Amino acid sequence: MTTRRLVLRHGAALAGAASTGLWLPQSAHAQSGKVRVGFMLPYTGTYAQLGVAIENGFRMAIAEQGGKLGGREIEWFKVDDESEPSKGVENASKLVQRDKVDVLVGTVHSGVQMGIQKVARDSGVLTLLPNAGVLAATRALCAPNVFRASYTNSQPTLALGKAMVDRGHKKAVWISWKYAAGDEALEGFKESYTKAGGTIVKELGLPFPNVEFQALLAEIAAIKPDAVACFFAGGGAAKFIKDYAAAGLKDKIPLYGSGFLTEGILEAAGPAADGIVTTMHYADSLDTPRNKQFRLAYAKSFRMQPDVYAVQGYDTGLLLIQGANAVKGDLANKAALYKAMESATIDSPRGKWTMSRAHNPVQDFYLRVVENRENKVIGVAAKALADSGAGCRMG
Repeated sequence: MTTRRLVLRHGAALAGAASTGLWLPQSAHAQSGKVRVGFMLPYTGTYAQLGVAIENGFRMAIAEQGGKLGGREIEWFKVDDESEPSKGVENASKLVQRDKVDVLVGTVHSGVQMGIQKVARDSGVLTLLPNAGVLAATRALCAPNVFRASYTNSQPTLALGKAMVDRGHKKAVWISWKYAAGDEALEGFKESYTKAGGTIVKELGLPFPNVEFQALLAEIAAIKPDAVACFFAGGGAAKFIKDYAAAGLKDKIPLYGSGFLTEGILEAAGPAADGIVTTMHYADSLDTPRNKQFRLAYAKSFRMQPDVYAVQGYDTGLLLIQGANAVKGDLANKAALYKAMESATIDSPRGKWTMSRAHNPVQDFYLRVVENRENKVIGVAAKALADSGAGCRMG
């Protein structure tokens, strides 16, 4: 079976009472025994590294609390969501109905998140989003028991428009994959760029995950805009960056993007990425004591460097810790738990952030430029930037 359930226990000294197998309502679990925390993340396929980074960050935050939540031991459950939207509801239901988790942590892929969102709204289980940026989760389909600790797909590009106009780029071409994340990134860019006085002269798109960029790059060369703004991520982003340079555009038309354009692909992209400017809610090189402390502790714990996904996992843990501590581990006290999480200030490696009314981070976005395979912070593109939360009605 590709879907696995792993029950992991902290410390050899903890024998721990095994589950009786009897069905218990959420409240019964929440008041006695261990807190049941379920990860629904990608552990195989393209996004496997991201799933591991998120879990690592989350576990590190809990470890800093002595491995407990509000003074209670934790029992861990895991389901590999395989980044497969068609299995989203089924996999989330396994954690909620079979494993009776008190908290569901997931996921990366926005399509899978929509399945989790349905189960979360139907069951009322506390659900924490460590990555997926799909707008609906904290807009039209928001819920009192759903909290996101990452970003919406439109937030990084909402920070990008004014920065581009401030740098003298009044006419831009937009290019991205034609799918939900690309469309939502365009929404943010269009709003901020036009509001700042810029004009999008052309919107170019290709089906996800197509990487045949040549014809579109030829079109950009013919249009001769002041700059290009884009949304790509992963291997496709690395190829786009290299193709952009190979087409002779790198030194003629500056390239900008949502920060995911240059996350985790700088080795693959090589010198072609130098000079690309992006906006993101984190950068490895953030020169703050909090970020340095986090990066050192993470490297010691996991023998690897943390990325934005590790930070988001860590912050998801910090958010849950604040809630659990406020109710002294009684997660059944939902009104007080949610109130504590809604009013939390998270002291994050990315900088302090708070929670919006729709349960999405209000956070700073940094302006970064690629230099020698590193995203260097060159300023703050937007302070305390909130998603609109349009259509959110907390029931």
